[in-house]
Amino acid sequence: MSGAETRIPRPPLPRPGRGASRARMAEILRVDHAGEYAAVQIYRAQRAVFEAAKGKGAIAADLAHMQDQEAVHLARFDALLNDRRVRPTLMVPAWRLAAQALGAGTALMGEKAAHACTEAVESVIEEHYADQIAELKDRDPDLAAELERFRAEELEHHDHAVAHGSREAPGYRLLSAVIKAGCKVAIKVSERV
Repeated sequence: MSGAETRIPRPPLPRPGRGASRARMAEILRVDHAGEYAAVQIYRAQRAVFEAAKGKGAIAADLAHMQDQEAVHLARFDALLNDRRVRPTLMVPAWRLAAQALGAGTALMGEKAAHACTEAVESVIEEHYADQIAELKDRDPDLAAELERFRAEELEHHDHAVAHGSREAPGYRLLSAVIKAGCKVAIKVSERV
């Protein structure tokens, strides 16, 4: 989904009972922290592959830039978890390994596959942030504004990947579908665990 397209956000499921709002905020912060952590790991692994290869300086530099932006997002979620006394997902070690494998694997498949990975991940994350922004805009407008900034950067990464041939990757449709499905599962697990 490019920045020019619009979509209708899915409404969040109501959470009844005392403490529901705090529990929902913990889910939001936990999953966003996990997502940014995984993004840093993916870009780090991809970058390592391309930095070790001749003639791949341009893509390595692009990946370094995107990794730096994701690291800023991650640092913000680290601070929010601490400030609001929310524990990170217990899945962080598993997500680290999965993200590193995904990053290295797609980079070893070539530049277009690495871009296909970025496009798939960022499309899921952008949609996820859009839903959260709609949910939080009245309840926590400051956090919603931060998420909107992060979402804009995720869209830049997505659009950069498309412009650099993500959809020309070998097995693009299958690769994209598998990565998107994995991201959606990780989101659901990270919210809860």
